[in-house]
Amino acid sequence: MGGQDEWGWEQGLADEDLRAIDDAIESATKKRRSDDFGESSNPQRSRSRRLPRSIVALQHPNTNPLSRCEMRLSVMKFGGRILYSKTAIDVEQAANHLLHTIANSKSKKTQFVLGFDIEWRPSFTRGVSPGKAAVMQICGDTSHCHVMHIFHSGIPKSLQLLLEDPTLLKVGAGIANDAVKLFKDYNVSIKAVEDLSYLAKQKLSGAPHQWGLGSLTKKLISKELRKPNKIKLGNWEANFLSKEQLDYAATDAFASWYLYQVLEGLPNLEVAACQGSEKLEGVTSE
Repeated sequence: MGGQDEWGWEQGLADEDLRAIDDAIESATKKRRSDDFGESSNPQRSRSRRLPRSIVALQHPNTNPLSRCEMRLSVMKFGGRILYSKTAIDVEQAANHLLHTIANSKSKKTQFVLGFDIEWRPSFTRGVSPGKAAVMQICGDTSHCHVMHIFHSGIPKSLQLLLEDPTLLKVGAGIANDAVKLFKDYNVSIKAVEDLSYLAKQKLSGAPHQWGLGSLTKKLISKELRKPNKIKLGNWEANFLSKEQLDYAATDAFASWYLYQVLEGLPNLEVAACQGSEKLEGVTSE
């Protein structure tokens, strides 16, 4: 485990990092406005609030619809440092570092956002229940992601405090189901959760859609979030996680955190519709 100086969540983004976030937001905004009102000659850029550190894991989204069809999507992958903890002592220390770093970073924020997900070993036998939640991944910026092997460590007090803190917003696709499973398996409640699928329904136009993490990644930033069954359905209760499992887990939590930033930067559909109506009211016929 690294010390506090390694974390850097309290630092703001560099200018080029902010532009990368803004480009992703603008790309999604342009696509939605084109679907609803036709192409706009001067779409208004939606500015996101100041976010933690760098955006090195992502490239600028491709906004050309034709090239999206012709070219293979690049793969989304977490490019920062993965902090793996397995024993109760290590997980306790990791959670304490998280709480301490977040406390320093929250001085200028009312709520801190954490990408969140869990993994467990599935069951392929009728009548046999799936395994307990085995891995918990938490990501709050682009530089560090925690992967906690809670099947071996359990949930120590500091991690429970983090999960139950109502000022720490945990975001993910289907996160409500994860919260139910975690309560069932460990009798621990997760407070302050937001499902990206529901948020996407408020922000994105088109037919009703049950958004998953993969489909949101493709829609918002034109990238592929790979979920190979060999990893997804693998043994998360193993004595040690493989590099592939660590990469998979960290990328899921990072994608949840990042896509939340993009969605939050978009106006709600109702607001966009009102703005479109106001523009139409000012149009005169020749």
